[in-house]
Amino acid sequence: MPPLLFVPLILLFLFLVSGLKIVNEYERGIKFTFGKFSGTMKPGLRMVIPVIQFWKRIDMRVKVGDVADQECITKDNITVGINAVIYYKVADASKAVLNVEYFQYAVSQLAQTTMRNIVGEVELDELLSKREEISERIKDIVDKASDPWGILVESVDLKDITLANEMKRVIGKQAEAEREKRASIIKAEGEVIAADNMAKAANTLSKADGALHLRTLQTLNDLSSDQSNTVIFALPLEVLRAFENIAKK
Repeated sequence: MPPLLFVPLILLFLFLVSGLKIVNEYERGIKFTFGKFSGTMKPGLRMVIPVIQFWKRIDMRVKVGDVADQECITKDNITVGINAVIYYKVADASKAVLNVEYFQYAVSQLAQTTMRNIVGEVELDELLSKREEISERIKDIVDKASDPWGILVESVDLKDITLANEMKRVIGKQAEAEREKRASIIKAEGEVIAADNMAKAANTLSKADGALHLRTLQTLNDLSSDQSNTVIFALPLEVLRAFENIAKK
């Protein structure tokens, strides 16, 4: 083979080899020909013609993004500091490249804005007690808004909710007052039940002849077991009347 022909063949070979690209299983490649989108490259060994074509590698695995600390105001005008973590992945590689410049940054900013808006729609008590429900609402909104970017949001989790020290003291006093309220209600309910039982017992004793005397003797017997007790015993009115009748005879 003439040397002049051998050199061009070598250069052509190197030119073609330089266009061989390997796309990993968890990736997709977006190919452009003369600057126009010309297809999605699936995993495997692929060819990109140098100079004429170029490509962009997109990772399709689930990504974890921190939603930076935000100072939000709840519906009842309480300022809270809140942050979250978002799990998402690229569902359509071509949209993630063609429709948005930096989809990671776009998703992060969208999550921050949505989180502030949702927190502003709920009161503090609801924010603290329904974190999972609020996280799901944020996830649904971000997922729907990022569909044109080819992004699938899998979950959003609220991590930390912080309050000012003054608000923590107010909540502590409120919780203490609530506990005292419940204790008073339980005590009052117990007294009502006890009074009702005593009324039923008194009604039963009044209907049975001699029942009151037997109850009195039983009480005296219980007291006599402890010799340190001093008992002042008042005779029932019925006994005194019995003595009066004997004296009259």
